[in-house]
Amino acid sequence: MIDLATFAAGLPKAELHLHIEGSLEPEQMFAFARRNAVAIPYPDVEAVRAAYAFNNLQDFLDIYYAGADVLRTEADFRELAAAYFARCAADHVVHTEIFFDPQTHTARGIPIGTVIEGLLAGMADAQAEHGISSSLILCFLRHLDEADAFATLEAARPWLDRIAGVGLDSSEQGHPPSKFERVFAAAAEFGLKRVAHAGEEGPPAYVTEALDLLKVDRLDHGNRSLEDPLLVARLARSGMTLTVCPLSNLKLCVVPDIDAHPIDRMLRLGLRATINSDDPAYFGGYVNDNYSAVAASGRLTRDDFVTLARNSFLGSFLPDADVARHLAAIDAYAAAHP
Repeated sequence: MIDLATFAAGLPKAELHLHIEGSLEPEQMFAFARRNAVAIPYPDVEAVRAAYAFNNLQDFLDIYYAGADVLRTEADFRELAAAYFARCAADHVVHTEIFFDPQTHTARGIPIGTVIEGLLAGMADAQAEHGISSSLILCFLRHLDEADAFATLEAARPWLDRIAGVGLDSSEQGHPPSKFERVFAAAAEFGLKRVAHAGEEGPPAYVTEALDLLKVDRLDHGNRSLEDPLLVARLARSGMTLTVCPLSNLKLCVVPDIDAHPIDRMLRLGLRATINSDDPAYFGGYVNDNYSAVAASGRLTRDDFVTLARNSFLGSFLPDADVARHLAAIDAYAAAHP
């Protein structure tokens, strides 16, 4: 019988909460900076890693945006994606739905097409090399205004047939989902799925706004939903997927330690929780690192990990036939590792 962490690591799984810019490792940052002649405010890789001592979401975002400045060409985005997909292959991630932040790049004069075409090329490479399927979710930066989000959606129109949905990320406090109600409605008219970060640092009311005003198909984070029993009951009853990120929550002080993480409570309450890596280069781990961390807490069972893996596909935007195929693969894996 294999140990719990090893069992969890081998499960076929999907990742539904991954910011591709947040997979930029310090070594890549320096390589791209040299190639593109971009000055960065750190003398070496060790200095970058030392800067990853965040106290909150905003501290993280400050270094996140500085790091993204080294991304300039289609080749950069393609290579960034390739490195992430290699990690996926090692972690038995067979499908992933990737967030990207075009405004982070267009504000620096990088055309949106450079970003999208580079990522699409990396995604095609991953399908051919690793058999990993993937899709793109265009995120709006909530610290900017809705007019900027509308402009971004318009700029992306030539690629909307290759984008699965829109999302909402960046600084949550003071930027409620209601600020973006109209642009999410416009995205819905284009047939795009909708997701949003809510209830990470923001209150449960932000989760309610994401549901009622943005009409999200999936909820990113959602931790603070647990403060409102009626909201929990609503989420459980509707089967709303929560894309939970344990190591991110630890790094950003959403929880004081991994043993205090509510992932087990979410499952016991009937929530369709999933485990994801968020910004793995900054938060200390990719998907299996997150699975391993919660396994070490001793509060999840073998069946819980099977449920988490199943939830990752049930909450995906894959066609039903593909979901069924992946669920069958999970069942086969579980049967082969009693």
